[in-house]
Amino acid sequence: MKRTSRQRGFSLLEVIAAMLLLAIAFAALMKVAGGAIELSRNAAAHDEAALRARSMLDSVFIAEPLVPGSSSGSFDKRYRWTLDVTPWQVPDASPSNAMQMYRLDLAVQWGSTEHPQVAHFVTLRLGRPSAPAGGAP
Repeated sequence: MKRTSRQRGFSLLEVIAAMLLLAIAFAALMKVAGGAIELSRNAAAHDEAALRARSMLDSVFIAEPLVPGSSSGSFDKRYRWTLDVTPWQVPDASPSNAMQMYRLDLAVQWGSTEHPQVAHFVTLRLGRPSAPAGGAP
């Protein structure tokens, strides 16, 4: 008896299983790619907040004297800021009437007002003490 060789292909069930496996793998890869894009967006927003904060802290009170207190504003429609200026005394140092160290606390916010993202920046600035109101300089 003569045997005939018969070529056999994939069954429909095997093709469906392979397609299902590829679809699951593709969905997982797209989820990872979407997460990476969101992380990149978040990092870019933090970078922009840091650049704006650095610019503000470098330029604040250059033309006018440092005055303790709180102020707020916005850089644009997306980024808002709050700045707190408080006198700061160097530990174990005698106070000086000529110069005063000030602590500048800057909070930059962006995103929705219900759930804002916030970045805090703190620095020290040396300046002349503010003159008392109505007093001699």
